[in-house]
Amino acid sequence: MTNDMTAGSPASDTSSPADGYVGDPAVRAEWDNRYADRQQLWSGLPNGALVAEVAGLAPGRVLDVGCGEGADAVWLARGGWDVTALEVSGVALERAAGHARDAGLTVHWVHAALTEAALPPASFDLVSAQYPALLRTPDAAAERALLAAVAPGGVLLLVHHAGMDTQQAQEGDFDPADYVWPSMVAELLDDDWEVEVDEERPRVAPEGGAGAHHANDVVLRARRLR
Repeated sequence: MTNDMTAGSPASDTSSPADGYVGDPAVRAEWDNRYADRQQLWSGLPNGALVAEVAGLAPGRVLDVGCGEGADAVWLARGGWDVTALEVSGVALERAAGHARDAGLTVHWVHAALTEAALPPASFDLVSAQYPALLRTPDAAAERALLAAVAPGGVLLLVHHAGMDTQQAQEGDFDPADYVWPSMVAELLDDDWEVEVDEERPRVAPEGGAGAHHANDVVLRARRLR
């Protein structure tokens, strides 16, 4: 989620990010606090659904939405992808940039909210959003931003925890109705898109890390035809 680049002008190296955050400061603060509470929040391994779905794709330009501590971004870069990784938490981005440096890999880090980032439209061969915390708005801004980033012939891969969208609001801050779920993105797909996968399946969860108690994933994979 961070890098030596300001939002919208990704830097092509692995140095520490300069602070050019674009987005809601409250959202950034919330996620910074979550990451700061633990030395490592996630497992450090790539998400299982990403590994499975990318297996048959030729490496190209990829956007990693909500990259967290960088496990997916580093894995993709190691596999030959030209990676742009976006994150709201500066704490997470610093960790991600450090992992990329340690691996000797180049990742373009964007410190921004998806809807605020000045990303080049229709330019990514793969847009990967693994369990993203995208806030829902009346104009479906986040959903449309995901679709807009995919190049013709490219793939959108959206993975989320199955059943979470139908849960009741919990005590505290989490209300599923506030967030974007795969079904909402699927509803926006028109004849310019071909749905390749839209299913619930057992989650391949890395050892350790938050969220490992969720047993099933919803996987939406759609290809932009034009």
